[in-house]
Amino acid sequence: MTNKNISMIALVIGMAVAAQAQVSPTTIKEDFKPSSVNQPGHDYPQVNSQGYARFRVKAPQADSVRVSLGLGGRGGTKLIKGADGFFTGTTEGPMDEGFHYYHLTIGGGIFNDPGTLNFYGSTRWESGIEIPAADQEFYALKDVPHGHVQQILFPSKSTNTSRRAFVYTPPGYDKEKSTRYPVLYLQHGWGEDETAWSNQGHANLIMDNLLAERKIKPFIIVMTYGMTNEVKFGGIRSFKIEPFQTVLTDELIPYVDANFRTYADKTHRAMGGLSMGGMETHTITLNKPELFDYFALLSGGTYTPEELKNKPKVKLIFMSCGSKEKPDGVINAASALKTAGYNAVSYVSANTAHEFQTWRRSLHELAPLLFRN
Repeated sequence: MTNKNISMIALVIGMAVAAQAQVSPTTIKEDFKPSSVNQPGHDYPQVNSQGYARFRVKAPQADSVRVSLGLGGRGGTKLIKGADGFFTGTTEGPMDEGFHYYHLTIGGGIFNDPGTLNFYGSTRWESGIEIPAADQEFYALKDVPHGHVQQILFPSKSTNTSRRAFVYTPPGYDKEKSTRYPVLYLQHGWGEDETAWSNQGHANLIMDNLLAERKIKPFIIVMTYGMTNEVKFGGIRSFKIEPFQTVLTDELIPYVDANFRTYADKTHRAMGGLSMGGMETHTITLNKPELFDYFALLSGGTYTPEELKNKPKVKLIFMSCGSKEKPDGVINAASALKTAGYNAVSYVSANTAHEFQTWRRSLHELAPLLFRN
């Protein structure tokens, strides 16, 4: 791995654990409601219309309970113990809209909140909370035709096992037996797995809604595990791209083309990813430019004209991030690429950081740009 790639990964991980609290309004509105990703029948955690989160955890034998928020669990909220054995507390400020990981620290140990569902992040199953977003309709579950997300197991000689991927096929795929589809290979971030884009990102619902609105061409999405050499969280310098590149390009892509009705060529193939998945996309698309005609980095760095020099021209280069990251980077990179003659697009998600609301919005912006011809 080059020093440049190491620095890029370190940068995105640093942004991922940045504090998310904002300046508090004078009064906290008492219109709290259960989070939409709570366990059935559980009232806490709760969120209010301003974006504050309130937690309530029963731990009568504990001396302290703290909520650690965000990827990596830095920052958080100390809960106060009541006479009934419940610890309760509210975040000091409103949180960014969208999905957030968190866990509980009780007596020095790390635990998940029994009140909410679990999501794979930080190389472990974490609790999750959803702060309602003003634009959440684009990933809402609606009464529209729905595609299918299915698990596949594909043989991998390079890792001597069968590996897992999830494949989204658009509505009508099973009925229209003669239709072939382009494919987007979409990668998760550091510490996540192949469930992230469906569970945390709602990629399937974003696609269903865009298709119902006739804003995109139908295509398949393939999501697989990118941390092939099993690097632990924090051991980022030992990550190597070669094992995953082999799995993706030599094993998964041929399997998908053989088992799904795809157009098995560069013109109908895209690769994108968030954070570390963007780093993987950056490296693999430069190493294997003959395989992909659409590149997408979501909070995952940028391309330069120098890197693309003497490579086959591609149809689209998409780069995005949150406004609380470093938006000038993607904006300036897109401008430089346009000047050099590339079809480059930048997108900045308003009022979000290195988090899933940024990446949900990014996919929503990216999808209509793919496979338009």
